[in-house]
Amino acid sequence: MGLDNIINKVKKEIDVLRGEEVKNTEFSNENTYPDESSATEAFARSKQKLFGVNNWSGLPGINSTFILFDEQGNQVAEANPKVGDFVQIILPGPGPENWVTVTNIHEEENLAEFVVSPSPAPAPLTDNTEEVKHFFGKEASSTFRVERQGTVIKASEIGRGERPNNQGAEAGNRAVVNTLVAEGGWAGFQALQWDKLTRYLVHLEETKA
Repeated sequence: MGLDNIINKVKKEIDVLRGEEVKNTEFSNENTYPDESSATEAFARSKQKLFGVNNWSGLPGINSTFILFDEQGNQVAEANPKVGDFVQIILPGPGPENWVTVTNIHEEENLAEFVVSPSPAPAPLTDNTEEVKHFFGKEASSTFRVERQGTVIKASEIGRGERPNNQGAEAGNRAVVNTLVAEGGWAGFQALQWDKLTRYLVHLEETKA
């Protein structure tokens, strides 16, 4: 390894430890149908799956748990998410819970998506509304999207501004854990989780069956 490569690697590791290493990611899957009629029907089911956040927990194999809460900290059983709602995310294995809040919802005839960002837990469930209960900083976002393009249904998870949440009051007492999760466990599990979810959203396992 050349000196320049060593220096760049050290700089990157320092940026990670400082919470300054920012990443953008994108994961997607698509499914093609024989005609627009069947694709339109499939897209309607994709929208139901997209907004049925609680059902994401039931995907087979190693999988995170997703639980929808309203602004008052009450679990939401059946309703679609609304702006201001929260999602509790519990990763497989030991580790702290993570929270995101719904910041935007957008629907068109052939597109549906919602955006979440790391946040504190709902106020009734926490005594510290400054601490972001997530391994990424509050500037990060995830967009969950399904769209129909002719006979093709596509699902995407689009991550933006992802950096370890390990600085100041925002990190609370989780700074070290957040760094380890963001750059360790989650970095390895992320592709598996979002590939699994986007396959589910476009019904690939149903097609395979």
